[in-house]
Amino acid sequence: MVQLRTMLVPADNSGAKRIMIIGVPGRVGKFATLGDVVLGVVKDADPAGVVANHEKVKVLIVRTHKEVRRKDGSYIRFDDNAGVVIDKQGLPRGTRILGPIAREVKEAGYNKIASLAREVV
Repeated sequence: MVQLRTMLVPADNSGAKRIMIIGVPGRVGKFATLGDVVLGVVKDADPAGVVANHEKVKVLIVRTHKEVRRKDGSYIRFDDNAGVVIDKQGLPRGTRILGPIAREVKEAGYNKIASLAREVV
């Protein structure tokens, strides 16, 4: 579960180094969890990357530090809060996905991101 002003680690090679959440569209509360798309701003970026400093981007949440309960009763949690920068069609702007991603991302319909990931937990 992440909220406004949470800093995310990018889980792709789009060129962003830090992303801050500035909006959670479609939610009454200001929280987002695995598989949700949020609006973020790039706080630090690689000069040769796809995204630029201070650019507003859509980010798919793929890892959260707060545990998430699954339907089978188990819990999943990660060491960091991470997201993947996506475009309007829901495709990643980078070409690689770094680190594991949650199964909830694939269940949310982001099959391209799940197929690029090395491990789906």
